[in-house]
Amino acid sequence: MPTIRTESLEVAVDTILAVTGGQVACGTPLGLGKPVPLLNALYGRVKANGMLRLEILTALSLAIPRAKGGLEARFLDPFVRRVFEGVPSLDYLTDLARGRMPPNIGLYEFYFRPGAMLAYPAAQQNYLSSNYTHAGRDMVARGANVVAVMVSERDGRLSLGSNPDLTLDVAAGMRASGRPCVVAGVVNRNMPFMVADAEVPESFFDVLVDSPAHEHPLFGVPNPPLDAADHAIGLYASSLVRDGGTLQLGIGSIGDSVAHWLRERHTKPDSYREMALAMDIDRYERLVAEEGGFGPFAEGLFASSEMFTWGMMCLMQAGVIRRRADGDSGPALQAGFFLGPREFYRVLRELPEEEREKILMTSVTRVNDLFGEEAVARRQRHDARFINVCMMMTLFGAAVSDALADGRVVSGVGGQYNFVAMAHELERARSVLMLRSTREARGKVDSNIVFNYGHTTIPRHLRDIVVTEYGIAELRGRTDGEVAAALIGIADARFQDGLAQRAKAAGKLPADWQVPLAARANTPENLRKRLAPLQARGALPTFPLGTDFDATEQRLLPALQWLKDQSQRKYGLLLESFTAAAKPEDAVALERMELSNPKGFEASMLRRLLVLALRRTDSP
Repeated sequence: MPTIRTESLEVAVDTILAVTGGQVACGTPLGLGKPVPLLNALYGRVKANGMLRLEILTALSLAIPRAKGGLEARFLDPFVRRVFEGVPSLDYLTDLARGRMPPNIGLYEFYFRPGAMLAYPAAQQNYLSSNYTHAGRDMVARGANVVAVMVSERDGRLSLGSNPDLTLDVAAGMRASGRPCVVAGVVNRNMPFMVADAEVPESFFDVLVDSPAHEHPLFGVPNPPLDAADHAIGLYASSLVRDGGTLQLGIGSIGDSVAHWLRERHTKPDSYREMALAMDIDRYERLVAEEGGFGPFAEGLFASSEMFTWGMMCLMQAGVIRRRADGDSGPALQAGFFLGPREFYRVLRELPEEEREKILMTSVTRVNDLFGEEAVARRQRHDARFINVCMMMTLFGAAVSDALADGRVVSGVGGQYNFVAMAHELERARSVLMLRSTREARGKVDSNIVFNYGHTTIPRHLRDIVVTEYGIAELRGRTDGEVAAALIGIADARFQDGLAQRAKAAGKLPADWQVPLAARANTPENLRKRLAPLQARGALPTFPLGTDFDATEQRLLPALQWLKDQSQRKYGLLLESFTAAAKPEDAVALERMELSNPKGFEASMLRRLLVLALRRTDSP
């Protein structure tokens, strides 16, 4: 059947309903590649007719940030209007948040926005626990009969842009099943055009919607701010990457920190070495010498990572990621999908062709596994470093990355298990799992290094290298007792004795074992003191990879975070606020928050609290 080209979303919906008999199981990409106008049109049609059925099979449904009120709304609402102008919202997420999802529609995701679905039983009940490499298989097994994807176009050519990851696999599996099915695309020329495996012929689609009315700005994810702990972790991890090797890198503030410090290591090696020594990395001299280094990347790195991040783009621009997979040929970077800030998409759209051809957007099974082309993958991915983030680490090396002990899912497995396992399959490869040593909620601080936990993502037998802001623990080939001792050594000092007592009671540490004296210094106060000279010289930027926040907003962010951290002291804060006086330099910040001339009691209190927070967080 020839491809149906149309300007109408309704024609596409009609086609989907006709082919599927009104019983739709729609696979649509995670993250950026969702064709939101088509999904909303399909959702609206099914929602209005209880005889129809729609299952949405996807992951990482992006939601425009919404504030709850107070100072948060005063800060966030203007920012959202500026940064997300013209970006459409997913109607099914709006209804889910309001408890209005109709009974004839179900949302099934294998990866959540971190923390976004903890309070939604319907989302928790419909969570699909799959490795990223198995998600496409599982979508087909659930009866997927529609694939809906955003498409890039250039000079009559078509590209899956950000999301060949599962689109290629699900479309092939769906068609091979013999079921009536539809592959539907919506053209959006704001999507960067990617070549090679991402480029598809028009015949790939059964229906293609192409109209300026349905093109819109892409969802940009603002870069997160980095704090002292992020910088310390990133600095440690960056020293473990070997020149000429392969890089896979996770997301979030810690992932951005690793990218920043890898760039610093390459472009400012003398300064980088000085900062590394300031963090006492020389205590890991043997490990760094064997596995990484302090020097620049003379050969460069090959990147093979499920997610192509802005941090990786910055490393390409700096010349860190430049090693071609096969000598002088092949990609310098391969990935399944990309997602990041608006600047990332602009850079991708404007890439010279010779640079664009160095990037291979491809199926996630090709990136996250060795199977199928194992000999090629082993040759290309030598000296690999798989660097990822977890939430907690048990004292015997199991990692908690995706869910809580009660079964509620925070995010998802994604590709982390694949990459950790691959580190043990490839010669000279290492897995590096990074985490903050503690977490704080409602004024209470808990350790992220725990004796045991009711859920794990990475089993203890795949333990390798673990990094916190207090150092590096090398666990591969170590006994349970050695692993426990090493992890206590990078835990926060406030929790070391309790961990040691649990381990001794279980017979995993000798009764006379003592926490090393040097590890007793693992406190936030000592970390701040160690980093203070670097902070004073501007070596620890809050947004090293750039930001959508303006200068005033960057000043407000730590103040608002401070108030959030102090929220349990509500009445104490109000009393303190009467002693805090505004300074002339606060005028712009107060104006930005519409608190220059507050009207009413609530606005006056918000102004006082904000001034107090500015006093507490402004650098000397």
